[in-house]
Order: sequence, then C-alpha cells, then structure tokens
Amino acid sequence: MTTAIRPIGPAPTQISTKTPRSSTLVRKRRDDDNLEPSSPTKRYRVRFDSDVEVRTIDKWEKSPAVIQDAVRRALQSHRIGDSTGYDKVKAVYASPEDGQEHASPSAIRNHTVALLSNVSLLDKSCTDLVHAALGSDWLGRSDDYVHLFVQFLANLVSTQGLFLSDVLRMLVENLTTTPSSQRQLDDLPTIPLSRFYDRAHRALQYLLQIVPSACRILVSNLITQFPHHTDSRRAHVVYVHNLLQIVAYAPVLQTDILALITERLVKIDLQVQEDLEDLAEDVEEGVVQHVPRAQQNAADLLDDPEDSDEESDTDDDMDEDILRTRDITKAVKKMDCIMNMLFEYYDQRLSANSHDGRQGVVNILLNQFQTIILPTHRSRHTQFLLFHFVQQSTIHIDLFVGMCAQASFDKRRPAMVQQAAAAYLASFVARGMHVSSEIVLEVWDYISTEIKRLHRESETSCRGPDLQRYSTYYSLVQALLYIFCFRWRDLEARSDEDFEDDALPSIYGEERQWRAGVKETFQLNIFSKLNPLKVCSPAIVTEFARIAHHLHVIYVYHLLETNKRVRLSRYSGPSSYTQLNRETALTARKNEDHQQLDEYFPFDPYHLPKSKRWIEGDYREWVGIPGLDDQEASESESGEEDAEESDVEEATGTEKSDE
Repeated sequence: MTTAIRPIGPAPTQISTKTPRSSTLVRKRRDDDNLEPSSPTKRYRVRFDSDVEVRTIDKWEKSPAVIQDAVRRALQSHRIGDSTGYDKVKAVYASPEDGQEHASPSAIRNHTVALLSNVSLLDKSCTDLVHAALGSDWLGRSDDYVHLFVQFLANLVSTQGLFLSDVLRMLVENLTTTPSSQRQLDDLPTIPLSRFYDRAHRALQYLLQIVPSACRILVSNLITQFPHHTDSRRAHVVYVHNLLQIVAYAPVLQTDILALITERLVKIDLQVQEDLEDLAEDVEEGVVQHVPRAQQNAADLLDDPEDSDEESDTDDDMDEDILRTRDITKAVKKMDCIMNMLFEYYDQRLSANSHDGRQGVVNILLNQFQTIILPTHRSRHTQFLLFHFVQQSTIHIDLFVGMCAQASFDKRRPAMVQQAAAAYLASFVARGMHVSSEIVLEVWDYISTEIKRLHRESETSCRGPDLQRYSTYYSLVQALLYIFCFRWRDLEARSDEDFEDDALPSIYGEERQWRAGVKETFQLNIFSKLNPLKVCSPAIVTEFARIAHHLHVIYVYHLLETNKRVRLSRYSGPSSYTQLNRETALTARKNEDHQQLDEYFPFDPYHLPKSKRWIEGDYREWVGIPGLDDQEASESESGEEDAEESDVEEATGTEKSDE
C-alpha cells in the first residue's frame, strides 16, 4: 500500500485569474475606512465638494470655433432649402420679444465674427439675415464691437455690392433723431448722442474711402431721409448738422448736400409766408418780429432729446389764430436756427480757404441762387446768405449784379423769373450797404438802356398798359423806381458836399442837379401809352411820386388821378386773367390786382432774431427824405389837432341845439 507523502512547508499560493483593480480608481477617504454599511444593500452617501464652481451654460454660449462652423453650415444648408440653422443665426440679431431670452454680447460678437469670415456666402438669398444684422443695435455697444461691425460692413459692400444701398440707408437713418440703432442697451452704459453720431460718421467715412462710387447712392438716401418741413426744429437742426459733417470728410458731395439744405430751407420759408398771409392782418404784422431768440445751439440739441419748443399738448379751447401763430413761431425758430448754421458754415469756409477756395464757395451760392432761389416765388429769408457773403468783395458784387441783370433781360426765361430777377437786382442795389455809387450808376444806365429799347419796340403797337404783353418792360421800370427811392443821392450830378441833405429844394432857390438822362428816362416812359405807373405796384408808385415831387424830378400826381379811371381789362390780351363777362366793382378790383406787378422785393428787412446779427453792417435801412418826412409829420399832427377841434365844435353845437 502506498502512502501519500505530504509536503513540508506552507501550502502553495493559488494564482488568481481576476483582473487587478485599476489604479485610476479613487481610494475611499480615510475617515470612512472604519464605516460599514448598515445593511448589505445600502449604498454609501455621495458628498459634493462645496469649492467647485457650478455654472449653467445657455444655448447661446458656445466657443467661437463652434459658432463659426455652425454659421458656415447654416448658410450652406440654407442654399439647398434647409433653413433651420439659418433661422437660429438670424434670431441672434433680431430684437427679442417680451419674455424671450436675448443673445448675450459675447454670442453676438462671435456670430458677427462668423459672418465676417463667411461673408462670401451672404448672397441675395440671405437678404433677410443681412437686414437683421444691419438693423441690430450695433452703435450702442462697446468700441471693440463697433470696430468689428464696421469691418463686417466694409467686407460686405466690397464682396456683395448688392447690399451697398441697404448699408448706406442704415447709416443715414442713424444720423436722424429717430435712429434705427439704439444707444441704450441692457447691462451697457448709455452713450451720448454726439458720440453715437460720431460712430456712424466714422463708419460712413470708411465706406466712402473703400467704395468711392457709393457717393451717388448716398446722395439719394440723404434726400430721402431729410425731415419733412413740418417736423420739429430739433429734427432739422440735428440732420443739417450731420449733413455738414459729411461735407467735411466727403468734399466731393459739397455741392449736392448744400443744394439739398437750401432747397428744403426754401420750402420752410415759403410755408411760413403762406401761413402768415392766412393770419389776420393785425396778428401777422408782429409775429416774426416778436419771435423769442432760440437759446440752444446746434451742438446743444445733439445731446438734448427733448426739444422745449415742441409742445405735445394742445388746448382745444384756444383761438384758431393763436394756435396758428404758435405753429408759425415754431417754424420761424426752426428756420432761424438753420440760417444761423449756414451763416456759420459759409463764414468758416470763406475765412479758411484761399482765393480760389473762396471763389468756389461763392460760386456754390450763386449756383443755388440761379437754380433754387430765383425760380421760387416769394422766398423771404434764404437769399440773405447770398446778400451777406457776396458783399465781402466787389468782384462778387459784380458777379451777382450781372447774373440778375442777365436773367431779367433774357427772353428765353419765363416771365415770372424775369420779374423776380429784376426785383432781386433792384432790391440788392437799393439795400446793399457795400454796393458803391459806381455800381448804382452802372446798373441805372444798364436798366435805362434796356427800357428805352423795349419802349421803342412796343410804343407803336401799344394800345395801353398790358402786363401780359410787356411784363419785362414793367418789371424793369419798377426796378428803376425802387432804386431811385433808396439811392437818389447817387443819381445827383453834384457830390454830397455841394448840397446838404437838410437844404430843401425850392422854386426860388437853386435846385438839385441830376445826372444826364435821369429826368428824361422818367419823362419818356411814365407819360407814354405804356403807362407804367398804372401797372407797377401801387405802394412803390406812391412812394416814388412823393419823393420825385419833393426833389423836383417829375410831377405825376395828375397822372395818378387819371389812372384811377383806367381799367386794365380794356387793354389786356386774350391770355390775360380777365374774363369777357360783365364786370362788377368787385371783379374789376380783383382783376386789377392780377394785372399789376407784385410789390415783392426780396431784401426787405430781415427779422429772424438769432441769425440777423450776420447782416448787421451789410444792410441799408430806410432813411427819410430830408424835409419831406418832417413836413408830413407836422402836417399829420396839425391835422389831428384840427380834427380834435372839429370834434369839440361839433359836440358844442350839439349841446346848443339840444338846449
């Protein structure tokens, strides 16, 4: 029998086939080593470290690389009809509705960087996305983001020219008082309006540098966005200020922009005149003269969103004339501020430029006069820009006088323009303080020669006074009458030292001597069949008659009495305003007004309170005739005394008769 031998020593170790525990497993905390579960099935309690930062990531917050890739894929998918991602990109720039979550500044920035990188994919099919980006509140954000967005705009118009007009329109809209971009955003400081506009200008300037052809499109947008003539003073002042800023960095647009401002200013001017004519006469007289001077300058209005002149509340019980007067007052203030801005602008340009530069600025004013102001009937204040600046040089005075004379003699122009040119010529020569006596005499001879020629051509076929057939002739005669009333001293043959103004002419003493042709011109035309005193403005004719009689130039009072019985309708041609129906006293009076020249002289006194300082020293006020006005004043006083005595006598006689 065999006996099994048991080995001596420790039993052999059994090799385990289990996979060893991974070394990455975290060992239990030492405090828990002695803890045993209360039951075999209960798990250990999980504890969190309180030092760990817990943050919720919203749907907008992704890395720039992820966003850039997502935007690229969204644009590519949009081309083949899948707009899911495209709409999400568009929602980043859309204004969130109430209660909706809006994109964070970092998300907006990252999406703009992505659009900048994929600008070549923004074709016509992405128009709504581009419009959403352009309509976003980019001007109210940080300087870094504004710089980024301007780069995006530059790349967009350079790569995709079809969006150039949209970009320019957006920038111009942001130069108004109702910009499309907001300057007050959540969690961001509000920027001043002046800085807001400066950002828009820098963007526009940069785009004009890289795309010079944008100037033509820009002008059309500037015209479209110009405020309506009924808009507030602040709306006009802010926009005009921004237009002048554009001229500073885009001088190629100077002529177009200045012409635009002048054209819109003339419309405001005309509207004020029409409103004044609708007022009662006693209300109209002082409405412009008593307008308070505006205290705010253009720069002040930029950062002042509230215009104190624009009152929203109206009193329904207020008299209609009072309400209309208040509206006119606002319009006058608006016009006054714009005029003052233009005076300052042209003054700076003329002071800083060389001789050629000054001539260029004056040429702009002359061109605006010829194309905008002259064809406009009854402009009241706009022309004083030209009145002031052309008087700074005799050369410019000659240019303006020659332009007016040529326009008044040009048969190719409409009769209304010829009449207006003659009125401008006479009014400028009469009222211009720096218009020398030599120029007065040259204009007088020039007009007299033309009048003689027209008289010679018309006298033989003339049946009587007819404005329709001889309008140029009558407008030139009225110009001579007006010049004589203001500048009669320059028409004397002797110098002012020979005769004192207080020395009254007398039939018993030495009379004033006149230059050759002055009396003869009046005598030849006034008593001709053309009968200009019947057609010229009654106010001008009356003033001329009293001055000419006092100075022993010509006596016309007997002709004025005869003209009271003359009916212009008897001599009017078929194209006249009169009708062949039977006349009554009322219709005859109405027709007479249509067949007489208007008493409009464009350089009548200037009453805008703030800007009138610019023409002080340039303007010739009315000076009374020595001896004549004093004599009429004394006669008026004696007449009033006689009337009072007559009233006393009548009252006394009545009392006696009652007794």
